[in-house]
Amino acid sequence: MEKTSASQPQFLGADQDFSRSSDPDGNQTAYSDVFTGMESNWMAEGNCNDQPPGVFFPSDGVGVEVAKKICATCPCKDVCLEYALANRIDHGVWGGTSERQRRRILKARRAAAHAPAAVTA
Repeated sequence: MEKTSASQPQFLGADQDFSRSSDPDGNQTAYSDVFTGMESNWMAEGNCNDQPPGVFFPSDGVGVEVAKKICATCPCKDVCLEYALANRIDHGVWGGTSERQRRRILKARRAAAHAPAAVTA
């Protein structure tokens, strides 16, 4: 695996393979393809910028809670969450949410999008 360059966000995790992801249909895509088109300058302003990457990619529930506490006061929390949702990021804590929470958010959004529109009289 290549080392993280200075231009890449620190919190992407040098110790994990984030070079590929699956789209909603299960097709493998390169993260460079997925990340294009969505502004990411906010990453330099986040509370995570000066934290070790491993903090946001914990292996247990306690670690998730530690990462969430860092995210709680982050000025970039909302855009970070939307970034993770838009790019279907499966690993780590993003925008103060765990993988499970993001799956629930996406499921709720899909259900709302497919719900019949309310008829007004």
